[in-house]
Amino acid sequence: MPYSYPSTLMAIASLVLTLGLTSCAGIDSNTTLEPTPENPSSTIGETENKKKILTTFSVLADIAQNVAGDQLTVESITRIGAEIHGYEPTPSDLIKAQNADLILYNGMNLERWFEQFLGNLENVPSVLLTEGIEPIPIAEGPYIDKPNPHAWMSPQNALIYVENIRQAFVTLDPDNAETYNTNAAAYSEKLKVIDQKLREAIEKVPKNQRYLVTCEGAFSYLARDYGMNEIYIWPINSEQQFTPKQVKGAIDRVKSKQIPAIFCETTVNDKGQKQVAETTGATFGGNLYVDSLSTAEGPVPTFLELLEYDVQLITNGLL
Repeated sequence: MPYSYPSTLMAIASLVLTLGLTSCAGIDSNTTLEPTPENPSSTIGETENKKKILTTFSVLADIAQNVAGDQLTVESITRIGAEIHGYEPTPSDLIKAQNADLILYNGMNLERWFEQFLGNLENVPSVLLTEGIEPIPIAEGPYIDKPNPHAWMSPQNALIYVENIRQAFVTLDPDNAETYNTNAAAYSEKLKVIDQKLREAIEKVPKNQRYLVTCEGAFSYLARDYGMNEIYIWPINSEQQFTPKQVKGAIDRVKSKQIPAIFCETTVNDKGQKQVAETTGATFGGNLYVDSLSTAEGPVPTFLELLEYDVQLITNGLL
């Protein structure tokens, strides 16, 4: 998974100026939009005056929406369930982005496609949401010493995301600064409550059983915060994942530590991890959410529910 960009970007970038400038032409201001899961009952008339915020994935969209409240329209570029690392933007993504007032992104090499994506847009500002976060370096593999990008999996780090979003919204829309300040403070309190709840849940697991085994090393920040030992098949999603050497290494470690349950993530293939479980006798505890929320009908339609769901699944498997 080299830090390269999808070749389709160059081919479709030329469409943006033409299609982007005409995508809204001819729409009557009273026309009703078709309901969507993200926007069940909106109309053009209700939303046309709101500034439009894009995020690179659904977790950031949920956090941003909690800060924005009703003042801004927030949408994720990537769809629910998408693999964010190697995502290939579509022509409609570029058109949508060209019409945005602000784009929020994670950085830390998470969205390897984003630099060129942003370069194909004209005068669309962006804000890095991991500014101020102390990264955990990737411990091995082709990206050794580069930052682990999954910083949002720490509620303490998520507070920094919220503050960066608040500042971005106040700068973009100072007339509604009071709303953003109030919403950010309220959501931060919810993060602090969930942080304590997760801590108490993991403390019930005996220290010698606090091993979190996953497919990707996406839980380094959560493991650090709550005193868990992290084991993974590969350190970060890449072309070099589920190699025989990686699988054997995971099998050896699970056996040696007698770990009762192992997990994978919803956006990757869990076949290799199930092989590890079968070989070691460990229970496959299920798939954890990291890079994407679920649909509204799924178990984690919000970021707070994602954190709680994951920790409950982990502790249920280890106890």
